[in-house]
Amino acid sequence: MSVDFLWVEKYRPQTIADTILPVSLKNTFQKMVDTGELQNMLFTGTAGLGKTTVARALCKSLDLDYIVINGSEEGNIDTLRTKIKQFASTVSLQGGYKVVILDEADYLNPQSFQPALRGFIEEFSNNCRFILTCNFKNRIIEPLHSRCGVYEFNTSKKDMVQLCGEFMDRAANILYKEEVSFDSKVLAELIMKFAPDWRRVLGELQRHSSGGVRIDSSILVNLNDKNFDDLFTHLKNKDFKKMRAWVVNNIDTDASAIFRAIYDRMNDKVSPQSIPQVVLILADYQYKNAFVADHELNVVACLTEVMANVQFT
Repeated sequence: MSVDFLWVEKYRPQTIADTILPVSLKNTFQKMVDTGELQNMLFTGTAGLGKTTVARALCKSLDLDYIVINGSEEGNIDTLRTKIKQFASTVSLQGGYKVVILDEADYLNPQSFQPALRGFIEEFSNNCRFILTCNFKNRIIEPLHSRCGVYEFNTSKKDMVQLCGEFMDRAANILYKEEVSFDSKVLAELIMKFAPDWRRVLGELQRHSSGGVRIDSSILVNLNDKNFDDLFTHLKNKDFKKMRAWVVNNIDTDASAIFRAIYDRMNDKVSPQSIPQVVLILADYQYKNAFVADHELNVVACLTEVMANVQFT
């Protein structure tokens, strides 16, 4: 699907005022726009909260040249030496700073890429600013922390009510524009299910409304089954990249619930001779889940073992 047809891109907020954020955080970023002052920054928080959107909106509001590099897709030293250096070493035609947005920076190699990035931040400090986004700030080396203002995209329970209300209005407006009929109660339930992952909500709405299908209670019935169908497809195709992306998008779900959902569905997805092996793998990683610090890594490791050793129907 073309990026132009993805709702998350088509309706991506272009200004800080249009973003859906806690008031204090939105005011902080709006002040940057008002003063025209931009520092090196690290945005941290779970997926879908608007970290990349805010980075883009800051650059557009300040009329700054910028590039976006995805750390999970382009995180190699050659990218740093060519793409970033070539961009950062030249003067902006717009005047002012240039900005490098490093999305999913926690996937950048901490032994090679991140230390080199620290050097570039210092080398091009007169000409360029860097905005890093990450889901897990503990994966970013300390020298980068100390060179960036760190902004936590956290949502308190008090903020959640207000933000869900704002997004309800936003989502309803999008559905009207796309001429998709919907049940308001179902829309509200869907938003509460995935909040504050606004990107996930839009993706689910677009996927379930394709072909002019009404957004009604059937979306809630089919949501989990379709989601895990996608996962089993990635495992069967041995597509590690898509499998890892699935985990990133679903890690807000308790890891134990993911293991259980795979167990409940495996009879229809896994060859009979492989079922005992799946049970042993799931039990092993379910046990480890109680002790590991990084639950995402544990789930990815479990699914990688399943992908490598199990036969699917």
